[in-house]
Amino acid sequence: MRLSDFDYELPEELIAQEPPAERDGARMLVVYRAEQRFEDRQFREFPSFLREGDCVVLNDSRVLPSRLLAGKSEVLLLEPVSADQREWRALVRPGRKLRIGAGIQFEDLSVEVIAQGERGERTIRFLGDEDVYAALDRLGHMPLPPYIKRQDRLADRDRYQTVFARERGSVAAPTAGLHFTGDVLDRVRNAGAALAKVTLHVGLGTFQPIDREDFENHHLHFERYSITEDSWRDIEAASRIVAVGTTSVRTLESAAATGRRSGATDLFIYPGYHFLRTGAMLTNFHLPRTSLLLLVCALAGTELTLAAYRHAVASRYRFFSYGDCMLIL
Repeated sequence: MRLSDFDYELPEELIAQEPPAERDGARMLVVYRAEQRFEDRQFREFPSFLREGDCVVLNDSRVLPSRLLAGKSEVLLLEPVSADQREWRALVRPGRKLRIGAGIQFEDLSVEVIAQGERGERTIRFLGDEDVYAALDRLGHMPLPPYIKRQDRLADRDRYQTVFARERGSVAAPTAGLHFTGDVLDRVRNAGAALAKVTLHVGLGTFQPIDREDFENHHLHFERYSITEDSWRDIEAASRIVAVGTTSVRTLESAAATGRRSGATDLFIYPGYHFLRTGAMLTNFHLPRTSLLLLVCALAGTELTLAAYRHAVASRYRFFSYGDCMLIL
C-alpha cells in the first residue's frame, strides 16, 4: 500500500464553513460492509440503526478556547506540561520573533516563552496569579481548523463542542459527536443501547497529513485517554460497540490492546489492523492522506470507503468538522 492510494478529489466548496442550522440536521451516508453498499439517510435516523445490547461510545473531551491572539502574535496551546498547569506546549506565530525569553501580552494576560522544541513548538509560561482556564474562557478563541476560512465567533463556543463534553483538554473537537442532541441521546437509550463515555484529548497530530508514501512508518503524537470503571463495564457487556468518532475507536482499541484503562496512546490504525472492540462507527468525512481516513479504510475497506467518498462528493455532502457524517455498519 502507498499513501497515494488514499486520496480523493474534493471541490473546495464542499468543505463546510458553518455548522448545520440544527445540530442534528446533518445528512448521514450509511455504509454496509457485509453487503458492500451504501445509502443516503439523515443523522436523526441514527438511533433506528441500533439494537438491544449495543453500546454507543462517546468521547467526552472538552475543547479548550486555546488560541490567544494579540496583533500579529498568536499562541495555540497544545497541552499543559507542569503540575500547576501554568506551563504549556504551544505553537506560536511569528516563530522567528517569539524565541526564549520573549513575552507576549494578551490584554491583561502575560505569557513568556521559556523553551523551544521540535517542529516550531515552544514551551510558554503564564505569568500572574489568574487561573489559566479562567483566563482562556475570558480571552481565548476556539481553535477552528485551518480549512474553515473565517474567524471563530461566539456561536462556535457552543457548536464546536459536543453537548456531552466534560473533561477539558482537546485542541480540536471530536467532530462525530457534534451531531448529537439531548433528544438523540434519549432515543439511543430508548432503542435499548447503553451509552458509555470515554476521554481522549485530541491533539493536532491526529489531523496532520502524512508526509511519506510508506505510511506504515509514520508515527502519531501521543494523546491522553481514560475510561472509567463504569464505562468499561458497559463496554465489556455489550454485544456490539458503536464508536462515535475515530478518537473513541483509538481509545477503545488502545485499552483493549494494552489492558490499561488510562494512559497515552500513539496507536496508528490502517488497513490490515484487526479490531479488538469496535463493531461499528459513526464518523465525519476526513481529509485525504490522513491517519483518520486510513482508520476508516481499515474498518470499512479501502475500495468501499473511497467509493462512498466519491458518492458523497457527487451527492454534494458537506465535508470535515462542520459537515455531514458516515455510519459504518
